[in-house]
Amino acid sequence: MKLENIDKTRYRKHLNKVILACIVGLIVLSLSISTLVIYLVNDGESSHFWINFAGVVIASIIIGSILAKYKQHPFMYEIAYVWDLKQVLNQIHRKSKKINLAVNENDVTAIEIMYFYYKACIQLYTLDDNTITLSSLNIKAAELDRQIASLNLTISTDNFERKSLSAY
Repeated sequence: MKLENIDKTRYRKHLNKVILACIVGLIVLSLSISTLVIYLVNDGESSHFWINFAGVVIASIIIGSILAKYKQHPFMYEIAYVWDLKQVLNQIHRKSKKINLAVNENDVTAIEIMYFYYKACIQLYTLDDNTITLSSLNIKAAELDRQIASLNLTISTDNFERKSLSAY
């Protein structure tokens, strides 16, 4: 995965519209589905909890399917990019203990992974206005930059390949 420049304003605007559409869709679909099922099978005495729950589950599946179908649409570009970025960062985070041990041993691949991780986290936190942890992340990124400089390496986020995670 390559880091791309994302327009924060456009990303937030599109994300807010998609979230609103999902909320409205979930409400309308779940109420419609559960009301229809209750109308068709109502015995007048039982609880409708499980029917309502099923309506929410079915509505969630429908909305998830719609989002998956339109993930490649230009309107969804920034949202899909951030979603994919979060998945990659989660994969790296799950292996971070082993990767950090390898970074301490000056493993170049591990350094490339963590360099990408820090730069991607900074981009993600900036896009999501998560500035609380940004300062500690910048400190860790600066430490890694010093290590890269001391090893006379040239590292770029373009060096990162998802398949390199399999080594850790």
